[in-house]
Amino acid sequence: MFFQHVYDKSLAQASYFIGCQKAGIAIVIDPKRDIDTYLEIAKQNNMKITHVTETHIHADFLSGARELAAVTGATMYLSDEGGEGWEYEFEHVGLKNGSIITVGNLTLEVLHTPGHTPESISFLLTDKPASLEPVMLFTGDFVFVGDIGRPDLLEKAAGVVGTKEAGALEMYKSVQRFNALPDYLQVWPGHGAGSACGKALGAVPSSTVGYEKIRNWAFQYEDDKNGFVQYLLADQPEPPKYFAMMKHLNKVNRPLLTEVPSQKKLSGEEVKAAMAKGIKLIDTRNKVDFAAGYVPESINIQGNNAFATWMGWFLNYEEQFMLVATDAQIEDLTRKLMRIGLDNVLGYISNVNSLGIELKQSDVIGIDEFKTYLDREDTQIIDLRGVAEFNTGHIAGADNIFVGTILQNLDKVSKDKQIVIHCQGGDRAAIGHSVLEKAGFQNIKNYSAGMNEWVNKGNPIETTVVEAAVC
Repeated sequence: MFFQHVYDKSLAQASYFIGCQKAGIAIVIDPKRDIDTYLEIAKQNNMKITHVTETHIHADFLSGARELAAVTGATMYLSDEGGEGWEYEFEHVGLKNGSIITVGNLTLEVLHTPGHTPESISFLLTDKPASLEPVMLFTGDFVFVGDIGRPDLLEKAAGVVGTKEAGALEMYKSVQRFNALPDYLQVWPGHGAGSACGKALGAVPSSTVGYEKIRNWAFQYEDDKNGFVQYLLADQPEPPKYFAMMKHLNKVNRPLLTEVPSQKKLSGEEVKAAMAKGIKLIDTRNKVDFAAGYVPESINIQGNNAFATWMGWFLNYEEQFMLVATDAQIEDLTRKLMRIGLDNVLGYISNVNSLGIELKQSDVIGIDEFKTYLDREDTQIIDLRGVAEFNTGHIAGADNIFVGTILQNLDKVSKDKQIVIHCQGGDRAAIGHSVLEKAGFQNIKNYSAGMNEWVNKGNPIETTVVEAAVC
């Protein structure tokens, strides 16, 4: 057996290339959309990709299964579980609980493991030349290292009301099934630390069934269904806005993008003309460089591993946009964007000074100045972190407006007072500052060091007690 774990740090997303070396053929599980990665693996190992599959209809990334099948001629094997409304709307071989996929001397048995979504499946891999016993379990968004998949995304991200409790109960049943598997089985999940598909994912790439039974919180509620449901649904992070679009695009027919596109280098005049038409300019530079001099009304979303997630919060799938990025960065940023289907890039510019306009500077303040704004009637302190983070510990008197939803909550931002924003370490505050300014707010100060510095220097925090739901 040939095996390669492919990991996208930008979305904390795992895919798997598994081949039978004797037959020279391979299957790819949950491929990302920039498929050249898998084509190169196949080329280097003299294999042909003949099978492509997914563990479920993904919400956090745009699957490359169709692109990969189109380029290689591979057959797509996809879940037919989940019932009405959960059918893939394009040609595929349907999989049910107990279905077997054969790849040379390898077999993958399908286990229906609903909870995260109704159609979710896992794959139990047997390498027959080595053993007749299964050796690996590919769990998708069912079981992670130290956590399990969240069942609330359908309701919070896709607006399917009343599904999170039902999903949590299904997850409880699936966990019991997992609990009956052999302890020696390797567990290879669909995500790692940093993914919004759970709340406490581990950083190591794989585990075993036995280890998860001991250390994963979900296996400590064997006789407490209500406690399991309450814990699973509590304190889940805000699902990014783009998740609903991913659920749609991964289910229906859509245009395919089989190569990483090249982006146009724009002139200063082209950028200014586009901005005059309302086309957004996204500045991907480091927050410190942005604060020192930026194009008025541009938005700072740094080109780091969180780039695609934040772009998905603030861009829609119809509008064009432009980037500020270096020539060395642009391919990497394009890959990150195409992984969530944000393909409408008008072009990019590398030097903001080339526009020939006066740049602005952010008003970044230190902790001593920040303290002078506390407990003042003429000042509003806004904590831009998520609700669960805020409840765990925040600065007394601060209002909580999550940065991802700030455009929908502008009525909660004072137009008359001095606004002072902060987050954990400055990245979200940089986004918030630029978004608020573009929305017309001018009296903004950014305590960029945020909660990291506040806590490290021994300053007091308050917590918010949230009543647990009764199931």
